[in-house]
Amino acid sequence: MAARAGVSRTTVSFVLNARTDAGISPGTWRRIEEAARELGYHPHGAARALAGGASHTIGLVLRQSAEQVAADALLAETLWGVASEARTGGYRVLVEPLSPNDGRYSELLVSQRVDGLIVSGPRVDDEELAALVADGFPIILQGSLPDVPAPSVDIDNRASARTAVEHLIGLGHRRIGCITNAPLAYTAAADRVAGYRDALAKAEIGFDAGLIVEGAFDAASGHAAMTSLLAEAKDVTAVFVASDIVAFGALRAIREAGRRVPADISVVGFDDIPLARHFDPPLTTIRLPANALGAAVGRALVDRLAGRPTSERTLLPTELIVRESTAACRNRTGGP
Repeated sequence: MAARAGVSRTTVSFVLNARTDAGISPGTWRRIEEAARELGYHPHGAARALAGGASHTIGLVLRQSAEQVAADALLAETLWGVASEARTGGYRVLVEPLSPNDGRYSELLVSQRVDGLIVSGPRVDDEELAALVADGFPIILQGSLPDVPAPSVDIDNRASARTAVEHLIGLGHRRIGCITNAPLAYTAAADRVAGYRDALAKAEIGFDAGLIVEGAFDAASGHAAMTSLLAEAKDVTAVFVASDIVAFGALRAIREAGRRVPADISVVGFDDIPLARHFDPPLTTIRLPANALGAAVGRALVDRLAGRPTSERTLLPTELIVRESTAACRNRTGGP
């Protein structure tokens, strides 16, 4: 291969091991890649890791079950962003669902060697993650854990949720339910509930714990949560659902109860997945920059692996997108 490309064996080794720090010109890099293709050469990942001390692979760990990951409508955009930055740094991405109930990081690290991890959707009860960070393993959080000193890339979940609920309050709603995107052990879910409570407190609306119901990532959980909420609080005129997918289930439950959206109940979601604008009715929601989040967290891990400085906390902006699922409150019991 070195002879065909007209370079040294060392230069070939640098290219095959994706050593972007070796100062090899783009033209030389392309010649070596062309020589590799012509000769049918495919590097063996495990052997390359043994020889070079690195796998050139980063892991994207999703703290959900495989079924919950399959329902994640923003995963493709997030992964696109992560993979783009990883490729720029000479890395591949291994995606791994890791359910909190039956999965351990150690199993991933032993069976599929990775140089660093991105952990998406961290939980406050994740003791193994905290131990890995304490041991110095390169980890970037997509999300945040206040007591775990790992760099994080996130949105301001609390402020974003507050914006969503303030929109409903501005429309005259006072009996506002809240359905979480996930169990409250997930920090994003807890932060979104905190934002809901902040908006109520600012408007001097009394907090009612009975108006909060947990969802669990998918539409079925939203349907069950909304059915429960309507049974316990028939005077609810609006609901903040902290996930668009969960909100789709809630919308079906509202229709099945003979109520109309937004004439009887206004609904605000969170994420702005592509289907949100095409649903019936189109969903008012908080737009989350999934691709930019993926790119930022991928870049942060590549920088850390290269020994470059990494910000301890990076927050990306969100935006309230107003569509037809919200309207002024018409029910006097839910009015000012």
